[in-house]
Order: sequence, then structure tokens, then C-alpha cells
Amino acid sequence: MAPNREQLIAHLLATGMAGTVATPRENNLEHYARMARRDPHYQFGLELGIWTPDTVLDLMVRKAGVDPRLNHRRGQDTIDPELTADALDRYAARFGKALQAKQRVLFATGHPRTLARLYQQLATALTEAGGTVVPLPEGLGYAAENRYGTVRRVQVESFMGVGILADGGAPIHTHSPLPIQLVLSDLAARGAPMPDLVVADHGWCGGAAQAGLDAIGFADCNDPALFAGEDEGTVAVAVPLDDGIAERQYDLLGEYILTRG
Repeated sequence: MAPNREQLIAHLLATGMAGTVATPRENNLEHYARMARRDPHYQFGLELGIWTPDTVLDLMVRKAGVDPRLNHRRGQDTIDPELTADALDRYAARFGKALQAKQRVLFATGHPRTLARLYQQLATALTEAGGTVVPLPEGLGYAAENRYGTVRRVQVESFMGVGILADGGAPIHTHSPLPIQLVLSDLAARGAPMPDLVVADHGWCGGAAQAGLDAIGFADCNDPALFAGEDEGTVAVAVPLDDGIAERQYDLLGEYILTRG
């Protein structure tokens, strides 16, 4: 039986996907300040308006339900499960439109070890409904520098229909919008149709939204850019949740999305 809202919220709390989450408050505040300073790593490919650390915190109180106290500087932070459920309803409505209209959807993730399985679940449902999972072009890559200054070539790859960034074949975490920008440029160069919808996160989602595509995504409470993009009308939907827990825990979210849409 498909989960209802009450069961969804209980699952969010039981898994730590919402409620008191693992992300430390000091990490959240540092990232809010970095986004406000327009650090590209925390913009997720979005051309955001003017934000200050305080207005970012206000945004995250509204959008994600983090602790509103200005003097709460260290320790754990929160995600309001009711806000997660509200956002999932909006997410489900947009994905439901893709199912009903048999749209072309591109799936991609900067969190391949945790979120790819959920996107594969949605991609399977789309294919079964007669829609199209946009295939990822092969051979796209670029030289990237890691935090230690080492430059290596990273590659865009398809992981069972979900776009990821890989280093030597191993999936890697990324905030960068470069992968989706390369994919969209390749589609345009080949005269291929653009996706009707991008289901993604991090820079994959932000870069797609900045390019003018419908983009819906998940984001943790230490990643404010997608919420700012939604607030400014660029990102279609941003869902607050802990995006780093065991991949199977997201299965129930997929079931909820597919039955609510």
C-alpha cells in the first residue's frame, strides 16, 4: 500500500531525513555565508540575487525549517518534516505531469551513492508510462582540481539512466554545474531536443534551472542555493531533506512521489 502523509513524516523522522538531522549547525552557517559571498561551489550554477548570511538563514527557516535562533551557532540543526512533505507534494505534482504527458526527462545526481537509486525508481516509472529518459552523451569530461590541488579528468557517465560524474570510473560527489552544462551544450550541438524536465540535485539541478529548464531537486539544509533559486522563481521545486543517508531509505519517498503525482 502506498504511504500516506502521516507515514511519510514518520519515516522522515525515523531515518533522520528530517527532524533533528546529522548536519551540524556550524556547517550550515558556514555554507550560508559562502553562498552569500557568491562562492561558486555554493551557487550550484545559479545566478542568484543579493543575499546576506542573515537573509539566507531566514530563507532556510522558511524553506527547510532550520532552527531560527540567531544565537544557535553550534550543535545539531533541524529540517521540518512538514515542509519536506509539502515540497514533496509539489515535486510529485510536477513529476506526475511528466508521467501523464509522457515527457522527456533527464535524471542526474551529485550524490550518486545515496540518491541515484531513487532517481532510477522514478526513471523506471517514467519509461513504463511511455515517457523518455534522456540518454546521456558519452565521452564528455573536463579537467577538475580537487581540494588538495590535484588536477584529474572527470567524466560524465550514465549510471542506469542517471547522470553522474565519475573519476576513473568511480562515482563522485559534486556541486558543479559543469556536467549539466556540457550535456545541454552537446544536445544543442547535435540538434537533439532539450529535456522537458530535469530531476536532479546540486549543480545538475541548479545549472539546468539557470538554463531555463524545469528543474526539481532535493537539497540538504547546508545547501541553500536551490532554495534561493526556488525563492527567486528559477528552480521549480526544492525539497529539504538529509541527502546523505542509506540509499534504500529513499525508496519510500519514491513510492510517495509516484502515488501523489
